[in-house]
Amino acid sequence: MPRLAACLEALVPGLSAGLIRDVVVVDAGSTDQSRDLAFDMGCRVLDVGAAGRGRGTQLIAGANAAKGDWLMFLHGDCVLPQDWVSTIQAHIEQAPHHAGYFALSYDDQTAPARRIAWWANLRARCLGLPYGDQGLVISRTLYDEIGGYKPLALMEDVDLVRRLGRGRLRGLPCGVETSASRYRAGGWWFVPLRNLTLLAGFYGGVSPERLRGWYR
Repeated sequence: MPRLAACLEALVPGLSAGLIRDVVVVDAGSTDQSRDLAFDMGCRVLDVGAAGRGRGTQLIAGANAAKGDWLMFLHGDCVLPQDWVSTIQAHIEQAPHHAGYFALSYDDQTAPARRIAWWANLRARCLGLPYGDQGLVISRTLYDEIGGYKPLALMEDVDLVRRLGRGRLRGLPCGVETSASRYRAGGWWFVPLRNLTLLAGFYGGVSPERLRGWYR
């Protein structure tokens, strides 16, 4: 929950700049105080319940509820830097027909964390495969044109950027910091290798439902 508070606090400059019209927080049956926190901070909270678990379903719900002409998708443990407003304003003005993603960093300055972030940014830049923890900024028009997120159990982020294609993706000149807790808990080598296996399986035609079982 502390990461969610930091995520929402970092959005405040966008409100004062008139860039953010509303903030939609999608909750899928959390058992902590996340919903209350988001509500108290002025967000619209969508409770999709346990049936809505699976990030693809949650992202669809958030996108459908959002009011603006532009959408910014963030995981609840992602925190934007202070200069993000000017970066997004420049993107909207200069590349309205492209989706933008942030450079990735972790709340951990150890060598393994820096290594994983470096590879993630290289993958996004060279292969056009930013993951969801890098955020996504996209116009409503482009989002609707490609069919939006799909209600996949896993790999909803990869599925969407594949449909976008590298030609409609743009790396933004500012970063986003996300939590490294899953790497600290699961292992700095095991988690990346597992993720690579999942990606290979997805490209090889393994269903997202089956991949989700591997993910656990």
